Amino acid sequence: MEVKIGVQHAPREIVLESGQSAEEVERVVGEALAGKAQLLSLTDEHGRKVLVPADRLAYVEIGEPTPRKVGFGAL
Repeated sequence: MEVKIGVQHAPREIVLESGQSAEEVERVVGEALAGKAQLLSLTDEHGRKVLVPADRLAYVEIGEPTPRKVGFGAL
């Protein structure tokens, strides 16, 4: 699933494909915004961690799961 993270005072957003469910991403973001965690920590599909200071979050956009394309399609 695609997750976009806007960071205050940063010109570009962070975009990652996460293997986590939408509910899990929403829970982690909620904990960061509530002050229970100092960092928003998400893991992408390749196992890399993305850490963003919770006090610098501008927005988090949780997208729909992206289906994998297989084979050749007509253009």
